[in-house]
Amino acid sequence: MTETRTETFQLDDGRALRLTFAEPEQVVRGGLVVLHEARGMTDTARILVSALAAEGWLAVAPHLYHGVSGVDEVEHHDAADHVSKLSAESVLADADLAIRWLAARDVRSDLMGVIGFDIGGSVALAVAAWRSVGAAVTVAGPGIVHPLSDGLPSLVDIAPELRCPWLGLYGDRDEAIGVDEVEKLRDAAATSGVATTLQRFADADHRFDTDPEAASEAWQRALNWFDAHLR
Repeated sequence: MTETRTETFQLDDGRALRLTFAEPEQVVRGGLVVLHEARGMTDTARILVSALAAEGWLAVAPHLYHGVSGVDEVEHHDAADHVSKLSAESVLADADLAIRWLAARDVRSDLMGVIGFDIGGSVALAVAAWRSVGAAVTVAGPGIVHPLSDGLPSLVDIAPELRCPWLGLYGDRDEAIGVDEVEKLRDAAATSGVATTLQRFADADHRFDTDPEAASEAWQRALNWFDAHLR
């Protein structure tokens, strides 16, 4: 597995932002901004960064809670409070720095993508709507009809604004996200005018733990999406 590193960088407003990244051992195919789950920059998120680098992508993950708690990872029972304090302005500023970090390493914007799980998947959709990247993947992103916080819009409100190909991956057994909401997101994304696909997995839960085959298929679909659109 490709090793990850974490460094601290300065945002335009003077705040510090930590980035965890991993570099491919082979030729760099492009760059991916990785957006973490509600619990923060967990070991699972670091493994995702490493796994994407092993596939040839320069992968970088901003620590979205830097301005809220100053810690990388929070306990499950504290996650909702941290999520409620996120704003579109703050998460986009974090994504912007990650995008600039990739650009400084000679990754063109059409070879940049964004991927996120859980709340990171929701932020990934916002980045795909409001920033210039080549492709995006959302895995189990909540806040579809009801916003995650007062500072973030609902996904159905921003999905029509998508500016790049977008893939959504959702499990039907996700207790936090109803299938009816997922279908509303599918319909909203389809009005964007760019290529969109939303794939549901009948036996998968929020973390895809209940269906290893679905987890494997979702991973491959994400890789294939970037292969197809970042070239």
